[in-house]
Amino acid sequence: MSFSARPGGGASFPSSHSHPLAGRTILQIIPELEAGGAERTAVDIAEGLVNAGARALVATEGGRLVGELQAKGGIWIPFPAATKNPVSMFLNVRRLARICHKERVSLIHARSRAPAWVAMGAARSLNIPFVTTYHGSYSGRSSVKVLYNSVMARGDVVIANSQYTANLIRSHYPQSADRIGVIYRGTDFLKFAPAAVAPERIEALRKAWGVAPHERVVLLAARLTGWKGQKVLIEAAAKLRDAGMADVAYILAGDPQGRDSYVKELDSLIEAKGLKGVVRRVGHCIDMPAAFLAAAVVTVPSTEPEAFGRSAVEAQAMGTPVVVSDLGAVPETVLAPPTVPQQERTGWRVPAGDAEALAEAVGAALSLGASARIALSTRARAHVERQFSLDRMISSTLNVYSALLDSWSAHRTS
Repeated sequence: MSFSARPGGGASFPSSHSHPLAGRTILQIIPELEAGGAERTAVDIAEGLVNAGARALVATEGGRLVGELQAKGGIWIPFPAATKNPVSMFLNVRRLARICHKERVSLIHARSRAPAWVAMGAARSLNIPFVTTYHGSYSGRSSVKVLYNSVMARGDVVIANSQYTANLIRSHYPQSADRIGVIYRGTDFLKFAPAAVAPERIEALRKAWGVAPHERVVLLAARLTGWKGQKVLIEAAAKLRDAGMADVAYILAGDPQGRDSYVKELDSLIEAKGLKGVVRRVGHCIDMPAAFLAAAVVTVPSTEPEAFGRSAVEAQAMGTPVVVSDLGAVPETVLAPPTVPQQERTGWRVPAGDAEALAEAVGAALSLGASARIALSTRARAHVERQFSLDRMISSTLNVYSALLDSWSAHRTS
C-alpha cells in the first residue's frame, strides 16, 4: 500500500466538487471524543473530509470534542462504542451495520480495539472497506490479549502513527505487512507558532510556575508516571547544579492522575538531591504553545518506548531546543548526529535512563549562543513543518481512503 502526500506537507485541497471523496460518506468510530491524540485526529480528519466535500460521521459515546466536531461540519452519531462487553459488541455489529446502510457509508475507519471488532463485523457484512489506525503500541502477551489486539492489524489498510509502531505491527502480525503504511500525527502549525503566542501568555505561565525573571526553564511536560522519566531529569538537574549550572528552573508539568505514591517518590528525590525550589511540580498545563515558548529547553526523557513524539514535534515547532530519549518513535521526530551531520541537528537524542547523558545534552542546549540557537530553531521548525504537518496527515489519510475505494470498486466490477 503506497501512502502519498503532497511534498512539504502543504495540502491545499482542490475544490470539493473535484475531490475523489466528494459526495462520499466516511464513518470513523472511537470510544469517546475526549481530548487525546486519537480523538483529536478523528476530529481533524472529519474536518478534512468536510473540506473535500465528503460527509464525515463519527460514531462515539460523546465527549468534550463533540462540539468542535460539529462546528467543523462533522456529524456525531451517538453510539455505545466504548463497551468491551462481548454480548454488547456482538449486538453492536448489527446496529452499526444498520446505521452504515441507512447513511450510505462508503468506508469505516476504526481507531480503537473494542469498536474495531464491531466496525470490522459491520464492514464485512456490508462489503465495504475497513481501515484501522494504530495510535499506540498495545500491550499484552497472553493468547487472548494478542487475539483481541489483532483486530487493529486486520484492516484492509492498517495505518501506523510512526515507523516504530509499524515495525511493532509487523513483528506481531507479519501477515499484515503489505497492508501497513505510516502516517505521522499532524500538528497544527498555526497554533504551534511563536508568532501566535502573546507575551502575556508566557508571563502568566512563568508567574504561575514561580519562575524568576533571570531563570531559564527546562521543561518536562508529561503526566506523572514512572516511564515518562521525571526521576531521570531530577538526577540530571543535580548533576548540572554540581557542574555549576545556575539560574535554571526544572519544571515538571503534568497531572498525577491519582499516582500519589509516585508523587511522594518524586518529592523525596527532589529533597534528597537538595533541589527543593529548583525542580518544581506545577500540575497540568493547558497552554502548551506558551509553555514550550517559555522553556529554554524541552526534555522528553522517557524510559519506555513512545508510539509517537508529539511533545518533541510541538516544541520544535515553537523553536525550542529539545532533548529526547533515543527510544521508540520519538527519535523519528528529532534530527541529530550520527544520523545527520552536526550542522543539520534539530535537537539531541540520548540513551534512555542515562542521567549523565541527559545532563550533558541539556547543558549543551542551555549553553548555545544566540546565533546558534536561532539557527537550530529555524532548522527545527522547517523540519517538523515538512514532516509532521496537520495538512500532510489529512491529505495522506484522504489519499488512503480514495485509493482503497478505487481498488474496492475495481475489484467489485471485475
